[in-house]
Amino acid sequence: MNDRSLLHSAPPSARDGSHGFAERYRAIRAATEALAVPLSAEDCAIQSMPDASPVKWHLAHTSWFFETFILEPNLPGYRMHDPAFRFLYNSYYNAVGDRHPRPQRGLLSRPSLESVRAYRAHVDEAMAAIFAREATAAALGALIELGLNHEQQHQELILTDVKHMLSCNPLKPAYVPARTASGPSGAVPPSWIEFDGSLAEIGYDGDGFAFDNEMPRHREYVNAYALASRPVTNFEYHAFIADGGYRRPELWLSEGWDWVNANRVAAPLYCEDGDVHRQFTLHGMMPLEPHAPVCHVSLFEADAYARWAGARLPTEAEWESAAAHACIDGHFVEDGVLHPTAGQRGEAPLSQLFGDVWEWTQSAYAPYPGFRAGAGAVGEYNGKFMCNQYVLRGGSCATPRSHIRTTYRNFFPASARWQFSGLRLARDP
Repeated sequence: MNDRSLLHSAPPSARDGSHGFAERYRAIRAATEALAVPLSAEDCAIQSMPDASPVKWHLAHTSWFFETFILEPNLPGYRMHDPAFRFLYNSYYNAVGDRHPRPQRGLLSRPSLESVRAYRAHVDEAMAAIFAREATAAALGALIELGLNHEQQHQELILTDVKHMLSCNPLKPAYVPARTASGPSGAVPPSWIEFDGSLAEIGYDGDGFAFDNEMPRHREYVNAYALASRPVTNFEYHAFIADGGYRRPELWLSEGWDWVNANRVAAPLYCEDGDVHRQFTLHGMMPLEPHAPVCHVSLFEADAYARWAGARLPTEAEWESAAAHACIDGHFVEDGVLHPTAGQRGEAPLSQLFGDVWEWTQSAYAPYPGFRAGAGAVGEYNGKFMCNQYVLRGGSCATPRSHIRTTYRNFFPASARWQFSGLRLARDP
């Protein structure tokens, strides 16, 4: 999940009062810190690729957000923890000022992890003063809510970045011990769920928080289509591999074929040394569960598989329209499983729409009709990324449950696969 957001939220006084808001702030901040507990200071300093960031940087940047956008402008007498942090932990907010280059975040051996934790404590103490001023907290409610959702995005990024970092270690260490998932261990045979063509209402139109890229709500005509009842599994994807899927140019988008050959891709990410039956996980190397959703595939791979299967990827409007009345009942980060699991859940015709794996769509990440970026630095979150990216839906096993919605739009470049990304097939009637 790229670091981006914009605010649309009821003020806290309209929902649960500033006291409840303060409790939620503390809970989310504590959840972030808990993610670093299994890690050493050395673990927290490593950047394994330019798209990832060290855990230490995530811990600091999420505090930088509250300091920069809430505390400095709104808390009288607020003292910056360290003026150098304004430069070091800015991600891409050009209106705020210069920033340390993203690919070089792993070179920041100093400040130390202890210094970053002290920074978090400093910011938390100052935010407590904000919450004590009930009128101020209410006035800043939407911006605070944005900061909390921003931090939840970084909680997911911490896990995906840690997984990539540990996978680069030849010892293949585990982040945490494996936890057994509840639910069935087998996969229900897939079926096609048909939907009539309709003029669908797409986008967010509620009273709570949403990012600006989920708005405005608008109508889109969706032709008749069918969605697979569940995501594609490891077993099904391995049939594609065995049939030479990665060696057949007719299955691939042109850019995808170039990517496959340039990077010698022959299996989903984290399948080590060509062994498609084992995969690196946050629990170390583990046998692949055949009936769990395939994970860590790019848009290129998802599209090639769909073509091989005689199907296609859904559009995001199809996905959202189908999911409009679905329960959010998959595995999320709170379950502690931290890897997609198998099985139909509940009686709904569409299984695992939420949690387990993000599902690629064929839709380019573009603005909805009437979209307008916000003013000032906060407006840099979303609009400027609406280029050369594709939309994913539904959340994953690393996503906080309270963070996901039917209208939530995640987005990544077509080659990205270090996130927990999978696919669900669609077809025309």
